[in-house]
Amino acid sequence: MSRVGETTLSRGSLKRDKKDEKFSFGTLGRKKKTTQQLEQEAEDEAIEVEVEGADALDSSVIPLAATVQSLILEEVSGLGCDLKCSIIGEEKRLLTAESRDDPRVREIIQLLIHWLNEELADQRIVVKHIQEDLYDGQIIQKLIEKLANIKIEVPEVSQSEEGQRQKLHIVIETVNRIIAQGQYEQTRWNAENIHNKDIVAIMQLLIAIAIHFRAPVRFPEYVNAQVLVVQKKDNQLNTRFVTEQLTTTQTELGVKGERDAFDTLFDYGPDKLAHVKSSLLAFCNKHLNKINLEVTELETQFQDGVYLVLLMGLLEGYFVPLYSFHLQVSSYEQKVHNVAFAYRLMAEAGVQRPRARVQDIANGDLKSTLRVLHSLFTKYKHVSSYEQKVHNVAFAYRLMAEAGVQRPRARVQDIANGDLKSTLRVLHSLFTKYKHV
Repeated sequence: MSRVGETTLSRGSLKRDKKDEKFSFGTLGRKKKTTQQLEQEAEDEAIEVEVEGADALDSSVIPLAATVQSLILEEVSGLGCDLKCSIIGEEKRLLTAESRDDPRVREIIQLLIHWLNEELADQRIVVKHIQEDLYDGQIIQKLIEKLANIKIEVPEVSQSEEGQRQKLHIVIETVNRIIAQGQYEQTRWNAENIHNKDIVAIMQLLIAIAIHFRAPVRFPEYVNAQVLVVQKKDNQLNTRFVTEQLTTTQTELGVKGERDAFDTLFDYGPDKLAHVKSSLLAFCNKHLNKINLEVTELETQFQDGVYLVLLMGLLEGYFVPLYSFHLQVSSYEQKVHNVAFAYRLMAEAGVQRPRARVQDIANGDLKSTLRVLHSLFTKYKHVSSYEQKVHNVAFAYRLMAEAGVQRPRARVQDIANGDLKSTLRVLHSLFTKYKHV
Protein backbone atom coordinates (compact mmCIF):
# COMPACT_ATOMS: atom_id res chain seq x y z
CA MET A 1 0.00 0.00 0.00
CA SER A 2 2.78 2.34 0.97
CA ARG A 3 4.48 1.71 -2.37
CA VAL A 4 1.45 2.65 -4.22
CA GLY A 5 1.14 5.79 -2.18
CA GLU A 6 4.74 6.63 -2.78
CA THR A 7 4.44 6.03 -6.45
CA THR A 8 1.40 8.24 -6.60
CA LEU A 9 3.16 10.96 -4.75
CA SER A 10 6.17 10.68 -6.99
CA ARG A 11 3.98 11.03 -10.07
CA GLY A 12 2.20 13.98 -8.54
CA SER A 13 5.52 15.59 -7.76
CA LEU A 14 6.70 14.90 -11.27
CA LYS A 15 3.59 16.53 -12.74
CA ARG A 16 4.08 19.56 -10.57
CA ASP A 17 7.74 19.74 -11.54
CA LYS A 18 6.84 19.59 -15.25
CA LYS A 19 4.13 22.16 -14.80
CA ASP A 20 6.52 24.46 -12.99
CA GLU A 21 9.11 23.89 -15.67
CA LYS A 22 6.56 24.63 -18.39
CA PHE A 23 5.50 27.77 -16.60
CA SER A 24 9.12 28.79 -16.28
CA PHE A 25 9.74 28.31 -20.01
CA GLY A 26 6.58 30.23 -20.85
CA THR A 27 7.59 33.10 -18.65
CA LEU A 28 11.03 33.19 -20.16
CA GLY A 29 9.54 33.07 -23.67
CA ARG A 30 7.27 36.01 -22.95
CA LYS A 31 10.14 37.97 -21.55
CA LYS A 32 12.15 37.25 -24.69
CA LYS A 33 9.23 38.39 -26.90
CA THR A 34 8.88 41.57 -24.92
CA THR A 35 12.46 42.51 -25.57
CA GLN A 36 11.99 42.14 -29.35
CA GLN A 37 8.37 43.29 -29.57
CA LEU A 38 8.66 46.20 -32.00
CA GLU A 39 10.91 44.35 -34.41
CA GLN A 40 8.94 41.10 -34.30
CA GLU A 41 5.51 42.71 -34.71
CA ALA A 42 6.62 44.64 -37.78
CA GLU A 43 7.96 41.47 -39.39
CA ASP A 44 4.85 39.43 -38.48
CA GLU A 45 2.55 42.10 -39.89
CA ALA A 46 4.42 42.17 -43.20
CA ILE A 47 4.29 38.37 -43.50
CA GLU A 48 0.60 38.31 -42.57
CA VAL A 49 -0.33 40.88 -45.23
CA GLU A 50 1.67 39.03 -47.88
CA VAL A 51 0.12 35.65 -47.00
CA GLU A 52 -3.38 37.11 -46.90
CA GLY A 53 -2.87 38.72 -50.29
CA ALA A 54 -1.59 35.51 -51.87
CA ASP A 55 -4.42 33.43 -50.36
CA ALA A 56 -7.01 35.97 -51.39
CA LEU A 57 -5.91 35.89 -55.01
CA ASP A 58 -6.51 32.14 -54.99
CA SER A 59 -10.01 32.68 -53.60
CA SER A 60 -12.75 35.14 -54.48
CA VAL A 61 -11.92 37.80 -51.91
CA ILE A 62 -9.00 40.24 -52.10
CA PRO A 63 -8.26 42.08 -48.84
CA LEU A 64 -6.44 45.10 -50.19
CA ALA A 65 -5.91 48.47 -48.62
CA ALA A 66 -9.03 50.31 -47.46
CA THR A 67 -9.03 52.64 -50.46
CA VAL A 68 -9.00 49.69 -52.85
CA GLN A 69 -11.24 47.48 -50.72
CA SER A 70 -14.12 49.88 -51.18
CA LEU A 71 -13.88 49.36 -54.94
CA ILE A 72 -14.13 45.58 -54.91
CA LEU A 73 -17.42 44.37 -56.24
CA GLU A 74 -19.77 42.39 -54.05
CA GLU A 75 -23.07 40.90 -54.96
CA VAL A 76 -25.55 43.54 -56.00
CA SER A 77 -28.68 42.89 -54.01
CA GLY A 78 -31.99 43.15 -55.73
CA LEU A 79 -30.70 42.62 -59.26
CA GLY A 80 -31.04 38.89 -59.22
CA CYS A 81 -27.56 38.35 -60.58
CA ASP A 82 -24.09 37.81 -59.12
CA LEU A 83 -21.73 40.48 -60.41
CA LYS A 84 -18.47 39.13 -58.98
CA CYS A 85 -15.69 39.01 -61.55
CA SER A 86 -13.46 35.98 -61.65
CA ILE A 87 -9.79 35.11 -61.81
CA ILE A 88 -8.08 35.09 -65.18
CA GLY A 89 -4.81 33.28 -64.67
CA GLU A 90 -3.08 35.33 -62.02
CA GLU A 91 -5.22 38.35 -62.75
CA LYS A 92 -8.57 39.32 -61.29
CA ARG A 93 -10.97 41.84 -62.86
CA LEU A 94 -13.42 43.56 -60.56
CA LEU A 95 -16.15 46.04 -61.26
CA THR A 96 -15.58 49.12 -59.12
CA ALA A 97 -18.11 50.22 -56.52
CA GLU A 98 -18.83 53.33 -58.58
CA SER A 99 -19.77 51.28 -61.65
CA ARG A 100 -21.58 48.73 -59.52
CA ASP A 101 -23.85 51.46 -58.15
CA ASP A 102 -24.30 53.21 -61.49
CA PRO A 103 -28.06 53.02 -62.19
CA ARG A 104 -27.35 52.82 -65.92
CA VAL A 105 -25.19 49.72 -65.47
CA ARG A 106 -27.93 48.16 -63.35
CA GLU A 107 -30.48 49.04 -66.02
CA ILE A 108 -28.39 47.37 -68.72
CA ILE A 109 -28.20 44.16 -66.68
CA GLN A 110 -31.95 44.16 -66.11
CA LEU A 111 -32.62 44.81 -69.81
CA LEU A 112 -30.31 41.97 -70.84
CA ILE A 113 -31.94 39.49 -68.47
CA HIS A 114 -35.43 40.52 -69.61
CA TRP A 115 -34.44 40.24 -73.27
CA LEU A 116 -32.84 36.81 -72.83
CA ASN A 117 -35.90 35.46 -71.04
CA GLU A 118 -38.24 36.88 -73.69
CA GLU A 119 -36.12 35.50 -76.53
CA LEU A 120 -35.64 32.03 -75.04
CA ALA A 121 -39.07 31.59 -73.44
CA ASP A 122 -40.15 29.10 -76.12
CA GLN A 123 -37.22 26.88 -75.09
CA ARG A 124 -38.19 27.12 -71.43
CA ILE A 125 -34.93 28.79 -70.52
CA VAL A 126 -34.97 31.22 -67.60
CA VAL A 127 -31.95 33.43 -66.92
CA LYS A 128 -31.54 34.74 -63.39
CA HIS A 129 -27.79 35.37 -63.10
CA ILE A 130 -25.79 36.87 -65.96
CA GLN A 131 -22.58 35.14 -64.93
CA GLU A 132 -23.69 31.87 -63.40
CA ASP A 133 -26.14 31.10 -66.19
CA LEU A 134 -24.03 32.15 -69.18
CA TYR A 135 -20.42 31.36 -68.37
CA ASP A 136 -20.53 27.80 -69.77
CA GLY A 137 -21.82 29.00 -73.14
CA GLN A 138 -24.93 26.81 -73.40
CA ILE A 139 -27.41 29.70 -73.25
CA ILE A 140 -25.22 31.78 -75.57
CA GLN A 141 -25.31 28.86 -78.00
CA LYS A 142 -29.12 28.58 -77.83
CA LEU A 143 -29.46 32.34 -78.29
CA ILE A 144 -27.23 32.65 -81.35
CA GLU A 145 -28.71 29.52 -82.94
CA LYS A 146 -32.18 31.03 -82.71
CA LEU A 147 -31.28 34.55 -83.79
CA ALA A 148 -29.05 33.49 -86.68
CA ASN A 149 -31.13 30.43 -87.59
CA ILE A 150 -28.12 28.13 -87.51
CA LYS A 151 -26.99 24.96 -85.75
CA ILE A 152 -23.61 24.89 -83.98
CA GLU A 153 -22.12 21.41 -84.06
CA VAL A 154 -20.92 20.87 -80.49
CA PRO A 155 -21.64 18.13 -77.94
CA GLU A 156 -24.85 18.73 -75.99
CA VAL A 157 -23.20 17.92 -72.65
CA SER A 158 -19.52 18.14 -71.72
CA GLN A 159 -18.52 16.20 -68.63
CA SER A 160 -15.08 17.74 -68.11
CA GLU A 161 -14.13 21.36 -67.60
CA GLU A 162 -11.75 21.13 -70.54
CA GLY A 163 -14.61 19.90 -72.70
CA GLN A 164 -16.71 22.85 -71.56
CA ARG A 165 -13.93 25.25 -72.51
CA GLN A 166 -13.51 23.72 -75.97
CA LYS A 167 -17.26 23.90 -76.56
CA LEU A 168 -17.33 27.52 -75.40
CA HIS A 169 -14.43 28.37 -77.75
CA ILE A 170 -16.43 27.06 -80.72
CA VAL A 171 -19.55 28.97 -79.66
CA ILE A 172 -17.70 32.27 -79.15
CA GLU A 173 -15.81 31.91 -82.44
CA THR A 174 -19.14 31.37 -84.21
CA VAL A 175 -20.66 34.42 -82.52
CA ASN A 176 -17.67 36.57 -83.46
CA ARG A 177 -17.86 35.50 -87.10
CA ILE A 178 -21.55 36.42 -87.25
CA ILE A 179 -21.61 39.73 -85.41
CA ALA A 180 -18.12 41.17 -85.89
CA GLN A 181 -17.97 41.79 -89.64
CA GLY A 182 -15.41 44.52 -89.19
CA GLN A 183 -17.42 46.41 -86.60
CA TYR A 184 -14.90 45.81 -83.84
CA GLU A 185 -11.20 46.32 -84.38
CA GLN A 186 -10.58 43.92 -81.54
CA THR A 187 -13.21 41.93 -79.71
CA ARG A 188 -13.45 42.83 -76.05
CA TRP A 189 -14.37 39.32 -74.98
CA ASN A 190 -13.06 35.80 -75.48
CA ALA A 191 -13.90 32.30 -74.37
CA GLU A 192 -11.52 32.47 -71.42
CA ASN A 193 -12.95 35.54 -69.73
CA ILE A 194 -16.51 34.39 -70.48
CA HIS A 195 -15.77 31.03 -68.83
CA ASN A 196 -14.17 32.84 -65.91
CA LYS A 197 -17.39 34.80 -65.36
CA ASP A 198 -16.03 38.21 -66.28
CA ILE A 199 -19.21 40.28 -65.91
CA VAL A 200 -18.04 43.11 -68.16
CA ALA A 201 -17.01 40.76 -70.98
CA ILE A 202 -20.33 38.90 -70.77
CA MET A 203 -22.27 42.16 -70.89
CA GLN A 204 -20.25 43.43 -73.86
CA LEU A 205 -20.89 40.19 -75.75
CA LEU A 206 -24.65 40.23 -75.09
CA ILE A 207 -24.97 43.90 -76.00
CA ALA A 208 -23.13 43.28 -79.28
CA ILE A 209 -25.47 40.38 -80.10
CA ALA A 210 -28.54 42.44 -79.21
CA ILE A 211 -27.48 45.38 -81.36
CA HIS A 212 -26.46 43.21 -84.31
CA PHE A 213 -29.85 41.48 -84.39
CA ARG A 214 -31.64 44.73 -83.54
CA ALA A 215 -33.26 43.39 -80.41
CA PRO A 216 -36.22 45.43 -79.16
CA VAL A 217 -34.11 46.83 -76.34
CA ARG A 218 -33.16 50.48 -75.88
CA PHE A 219 -29.92 50.54 -73.86
CA PRO A 220 -28.76 53.65 -72.05
CA GLU A 221 -26.26 55.33 -74.35
CA TYR A 222 -22.55 55.99 -73.77
CA VAL A 223 -22.21 53.88 -70.64
CA ASN A 224 -18.73 52.97 -69.44
CA ALA A 225 -17.69 50.63 -66.65
CA GLN A 226 -14.56 51.06 -64.57
CA VAL A 227 -12.74 47.83 -63.85
CA LEU A 228 -10.17 47.25 -61.12
CA VAL A 229 -7.53 44.79 -62.34
CA VAL A 230 -5.60 43.05 -59.57
CA GLN A 231 -2.54 41.02 -60.48
CA LYS A 232 -0.30 38.84 -58.31
CA LYS A 233 3.33 39.12 -59.33
CA ASP A 234 6.30 38.07 -57.23
CA ASN A 235 3.98 37.71 -54.24
CA GLN A 236 2.95 41.33 -54.65
CA LEU A 237 -0.52 42.63 -55.50
CA ASN A 238 -0.43 45.17 -58.30
CA THR A 239 -3.58 47.11 -59.17
CA ARG A 240 -4.63 49.24 -62.10
CA PHE A 241 -7.86 50.68 -63.44
CA VAL A 242 -9.31 50.06 -66.90
CA THR A 243 -12.32 51.81 -68.41
CA GLU A 244 -14.47 49.46 -70.48
CA GLN A 245 -17.10 50.74 -72.90
CA LEU A 246 -20.48 49.04 -72.62
CA THR A 247 -22.67 51.08 -74.98
CA THR A 248 -22.37 53.94 -77.46
CA THR A 249 -25.46 54.99 -79.41
CA GLN A 250 -28.13 52.89 -81.07
CA THR A 251 -29.02 54.12 -84.52
CA GLU A 252 -32.19 52.06 -84.78
CA LEU A 253 -34.08 49.14 -83.32
CA GLY A 254 -36.15 47.82 -86.23
CA VAL A 255 -35.74 44.30 -87.53
CA LYS A 256 -33.34 43.80 -90.39
CA GLY A 257 -34.85 43.61 -93.85
CA GLU A 258 -34.98 45.41 -97.15
CA ARG A 259 -34.29 49.12 -96.94
CA ASP A 260 -37.23 51.44 -97.31
CA ALA A 261 -37.74 55.18 -97.82
CA PHE A 262 -37.21 55.91 -94.15
CA ASP A 263 -33.78 54.24 -94.18
CA THR A 264 -32.81 56.54 -97.04
CA LEU A 265 -34.28 59.60 -95.32
CA PHE A 266 -32.37 58.94 -92.11
CA ASP A 267 -29.12 58.31 -93.96
CA TYR A 268 -29.11 60.96 -96.66
CA GLY A 269 -32.07 63.31 -96.41
CA PRO A 270 -32.16 65.30 -93.16
CA ASP A 271 -34.06 68.16 -94.83
CA LYS A 272 -36.67 65.86 -96.32
CA LEU A 273 -36.87 63.97 -93.03
CA ALA A 274 -37.73 67.20 -91.23
CA HIS A 275 -40.47 67.85 -93.79
CA VAL A 276 -41.92 64.35 -93.32
CA LYS A 277 -41.91 64.77 -89.55
CA SER A 278 -43.67 68.11 -89.90
CA SER A 279 -46.35 66.63 -92.16
CA LEU A 280 -46.99 63.67 -89.85
CA LEU A 281 -47.11 66.00 -86.85
CA ALA A 282 -49.74 68.15 -88.57
CA PHE A 283 -51.74 65.04 -89.51
CA CYS A 284 -51.75 63.76 -85.92
CA ASN A 285 -52.69 67.12 -84.42
CA LYS A 286 -55.49 67.64 -86.94
CA HIS A 287 -57.29 64.73 -85.31
CA LEU A 288 -56.02 64.78 -81.73
CA ASN A 289 -56.92 68.47 -81.37
CA LYS A 290 -60.57 67.37 -81.47
CA ILE A 291 -60.14 65.99 -77.97
CA ASN A 292 -57.86 68.81 -76.84
CA LEU A 293 -54.62 66.87 -77.23
CA GLU A 294 -51.52 68.05 -79.06
CA VAL A 295 -48.35 66.32 -80.16
CA THR A 296 -45.08 68.23 -80.08
CA GLU A 297 -42.53 65.38 -79.89
CA LEU A 298 -43.04 62.41 -82.18
CA GLU A 299 -40.05 60.70 -80.55
CA THR A 300 -41.66 60.38 -77.12
CA GLN A 301 -45.39 61.09 -77.11
CA PHE A 302 -46.39 57.92 -78.98
CA GLN A 303 -44.05 55.77 -76.91
CA ASP A 304 -46.63 54.74 -74.29
CA GLY A 305 -49.26 53.89 -76.92
CA VAL A 306 -51.97 56.15 -75.46
CA TYR A 307 -52.00 58.69 -78.29
CA LEU A 308 -51.80 55.87 -80.83
CA VAL A 309 -54.94 54.21 -79.42
CA LEU A 310 -56.84 57.50 -79.22
CA LEU A 311 -55.76 58.43 -82.74
CA MET A 312 -57.11 55.15 -84.09
CA GLY A 313 -60.44 55.83 -82.41
CA LEU A 314 -60.59 59.29 -83.94
CA LEU A 315 -59.64 58.08 -87.40
CA GLU A 316 -62.18 55.26 -87.34
CA GLY A 317 -64.86 57.31 -85.61
CA TYR A 318 -65.45 55.36 -82.42
CA PHE A 319 -64.85 55.75 -78.72
CA VAL A 320 -62.24 53.42 -77.28
CA PRO A 321 -63.35 52.16 -73.83
CA LEU A 322 -60.84 53.28 -71.22
CA TYR A 323 -60.71 49.82 -69.67
CA SER A 324 -59.22 48.48 -72.92
CA PHE A 325 -55.86 50.19 -72.39
CA HIS A 326 -53.76 51.96 -69.76
CA LEU A 327 -54.48 55.68 -69.82
CA GLN A 328 -51.91 56.34 -67.07
CA VAL A 329 -48.84 54.33 -67.98
CA SER A 330 -46.50 53.37 -65.15
CA SER A 331 -44.41 50.53 -66.58
CA TYR A 332 -42.79 49.25 -69.75
CA GLU A 333 -45.21 46.32 -69.84
CA GLN A 334 -48.16 48.74 -69.94
CA LYS A 335 -46.53 50.58 -72.85
CA VAL A 336 -46.21 47.32 -74.76
CA HIS A 337 -49.85 46.45 -73.97
CA ASN A 338 -51.10 49.80 -75.29
CA VAL A 339 -49.08 49.68 -78.50
CA ALA A 340 -50.09 46.06 -79.14
CA PHE A 341 -53.75 47.07 -78.64
CA ALA A 342 -53.33 49.93 -81.12
CA TYR A 343 -51.83 47.46 -83.61
CA ARG A 344 -54.94 45.27 -83.26
CA LEU A 345 -57.18 48.26 -83.93
CA MET A 346 -55.11 49.09 -87.00
CA ALA A 347 -55.38 45.51 -88.28
CA GLU A 348 -59.16 45.54 -87.81
CA ALA A 349 -59.34 48.80 -89.76
CA GLY A 350 -57.38 47.33 -92.66
CA VAL A 351 -54.25 49.39 -92.08
CA GLN A 352 -51.21 47.72 -93.60
CA ARG A 353 -49.04 46.35 -90.82
CA PRO A 354 -45.99 48.61 -90.48
CA ARG A 355 -42.45 47.30 -90.49
CA ALA A 356 -42.01 48.10 -86.82
CA ARG A 357 -42.27 45.87 -83.79
CA VAL A 358 -44.43 46.75 -80.82
CA GLN A 359 -41.34 46.92 -78.61
CA ASP A 360 -39.64 49.35 -81.00
CA ILE A 361 -42.47 51.85 -80.51
CA ALA A 362 -42.49 51.27 -76.74
CA ASN A 363 -38.74 51.91 -76.68
CA GLY A 364 -39.18 55.26 -78.44
CA ASP A 365 -37.44 54.40 -81.70
CA LEU A 366 -38.14 57.37 -83.98
CA LYS A 367 -37.82 55.54 -87.30
CA SER A 368 -40.27 52.86 -86.18
CA THR A 369 -42.71 55.50 -84.90
CA LEU A 370 -42.58 57.36 -88.22
CA ARG A 371 -43.25 54.13 -90.11
CA VAL A 372 -46.42 53.51 -88.08
CA LEU A 373 -47.69 57.07 -88.42
CA HIS A 374 -46.95 57.04 -92.14
CA SER A 375 -49.10 53.90 -92.51
CA LEU A 376 -51.98 55.76 -90.85
CA PHE A 377 -51.34 58.86 -92.94
CA THR A 378 -51.40 56.81 -96.16
CA LYS A 379 -54.80 55.33 -95.34
CA TYR A 380 -56.54 58.34 -93.80
CA LYS A 381 -54.99 61.38 -95.47
CA HIS A 382 -57.99 61.87 -97.81
CA VAL A 383 -60.64 61.37 -95.15
CA SER A 384 -62.64 64.62 -94.97
CA SER A 385 -64.45 65.87 -91.92
CA TYR A 386 -67.82 65.20 -93.62
CA GLU A 387 -66.87 61.60 -94.32
CA GLN A 388 -65.89 61.21 -90.71
CA LYS A 389 -69.26 62.60 -89.63
CA VAL A 390 -71.05 60.11 -91.86
CA HIS A 391 -68.88 57.31 -90.53
CA ASN A 392 -69.62 58.27 -86.93
CA VAL A 393 -73.39 58.53 -87.44
CA ALA A 394 -73.44 55.20 -89.27
CA PHE A 395 -71.55 53.63 -86.40
CA ALA A 396 -74.10 55.06 -83.94
CA TYR A 397 -76.92 53.62 -86.04
CA ARG A 398 -75.28 50.18 -85.81
CA LEU A 399 -75.09 50.47 -82.03
CA MET A 400 -78.77 51.46 -81.90
CA ALA A 401 -79.73 48.47 -84.05
CA GLU A 402 -77.77 46.11 -81.78
CA ALA A 403 -79.60 47.59 -78.78
CA GLY A 404 -83.00 47.01 -80.38
CA VAL A 405 -83.81 50.66 -81.01
CA GLN A 406 -86.32 51.12 -83.83
CA ARG A 407 -84.55 52.57 -86.83
CA PRO A 408 -85.58 56.24 -87.18
CA ARG A 409 -86.94 57.78 -90.39
CA ALA A 410 -83.74 59.73 -90.96
CA ARG A 411 -80.83 59.06 -93.23
CA VAL A 412 -77.27 59.05 -91.95
CA GLN A 413 -76.40 61.90 -94.30
CA ASP A 414 -79.29 64.01 -92.92
CA ILE A 415 -77.85 63.81 -89.43
CA ALA A 416 -74.34 64.54 -90.75
CA ASN A 417 -75.73 67.58 -92.56
CA GLY A 418 -77.27 68.90 -89.35
CA ASP A 419 -80.94 68.51 -90.35
CA LEU A 420 -82.94 69.34 -87.20
CA LYS A 421 -86.05 67.29 -88.06
CA SER A 422 -83.94 64.19 -88.72
CA THR A 423 -81.99 64.72 -85.51
CA LEU A 424 -85.22 65.01 -83.48
CA ARG A 425 -86.54 61.79 -85.01
CA VAL A 426 -83.40 59.94 -83.91
CA LEU A 427 -83.49 61.36 -80.40
CA HIS A 428 -87.23 60.54 -80.09
CA SER A 429 -86.49 56.92 -80.97
CA LEU A 430 -83.93 56.79 -78.15
CA PHE A 431 -86.36 58.53 -75.76
CA THR A 432 -89.13 56.04 -76.56
CA LYS A 433 -86.92 53.07 -75.69
CA TYR A 434 -85.08 54.44 -72.69
CA LYS A 435 -87.57 56.85 -71.03
CA HIS A 436 -88.24 54.39 -68.19
CA VAL A 437 -84.58 53.54 -67.60
